Amino acid sequence: MITTLKNNEKMRSKRGNFKKTVHSSGYSKQKPEYDFPEATPQMLNEIKERIQRERKRRTFKVVALTIILFFGLAYLVYVELK
Repeated sequence: MITTLKNNEKMRSKRGNFKKTVHSSGYSKQKPEYDFPEATPQMLNEIKERIQRERKRRTFKVVALTIILFFGLAYLVYVELK
């Protein structure tokens, strides 16, 4: 147990050196600033409608694929039990 404590103490000093090298290699805590364009209410409505259409298409595809797979598996089970 004493050996473990000594090893941990040795590692503590190494961890501090590592942090210093990470910060000195160009790492910055400042967040980058972005210049976003202003969104008009019309643009927001267009985005909203587009996202709703995409969600409806995706839902339709998932439901259709599920139904096709269900009937395919049901047919295979029916053929096996016949």
